[in-house]
Amino acid sequence: MKIAYFIKKSGLQADPAVRSFLKDLAASGAETYDVSGGLVPGTDMLIAFGGDGTFLTASRIVCEAGVPILGINLGRMGFLSDNELGSVLEPLLAGKYTVEEREMLEVRVEGAEASAVYPYALNEVAFRRSGAGTLGVGVKLDGAELPTYWCDGLLVSTSTGSTAYSLSVGGPICPPNVEVLIIAPIAPHNLNVRPLVVAKDSVVELQAIDRKNRSVLLSVDNKDYVLPAGARIKVGCAPFSLKRVCIGKSSFIDALRSKLFWGEDVRNAR
Repeated sequence: MKIAYFIKKSGLQADPAVRSFLKDLAASGAETYDVSGGLVPGTDMLIAFGGDGTFLTASRIVCEAGVPILGINLGRMGFLSDNELGSVLEPLLAGKYTVEEREMLEVRVEGAEASAVYPYALNEVAFRRSGAGTLGVGVKLDGAELPTYWCDGLLVSTSTGSTAYSLSVGGPICPPNVEVLIIAPIAPHNLNVRPLVVAKDSVVELQAIDRKNRSVLLSVDNKDYVLPAGARIKVGCAPFSLKRVCIGKSSFIDALRSKLFWGEDVRNAR
């Protein structure tokens, strides 16, 4: 078994627990290597050590190749990287895991700057203002024009991303197996706009409308780009999904309760 590993934070490179895990993995007969030098053909799995941000960065390395990714949580939240270091090795070596598929987004940018933008996101694509004052975002859904959103920005999220940036701006929570896209405004200056849930095969077109002719910021998961004034993008589902390794029973509802304290109320105490 050929297993790549990814460590984003330099402090974890020398972490005794991480080094011990990798040593035990190699001792079991697995071929391991640091993926920072590039993905090697024939790789069976990528292990990401860190938090959800590390998982998102690692996903860019393997998503197009279809290599499954296992997240080991050494960060804080741990929605995507939900496995603890001490409980992974035995079931991994015994093959006691499953692989689920998560929808990804593809963003297409008009103009010469398109080549500089990595086009795939697991959580969301966000279109945001670059200075003071509201940004107008013209939106088309499958060619049908929606009212202009006057806001700090607008994001398009997957169900996986419904507990990320979308949650922070008041978007709905969707279990990751629900195949939808979420269109949610960021700090809207309208009393009558709401997040919109649409079919996963929808194509969402966004155009920046800024009376001051300023640039606009584009965020593709945790990577940011600057686009020129009047920029246009199209967002839809990617032609592939991310393969995520699950060990044991992973409960989305339990994660909402334990990590986001959903329903925390003195009246719910048992």
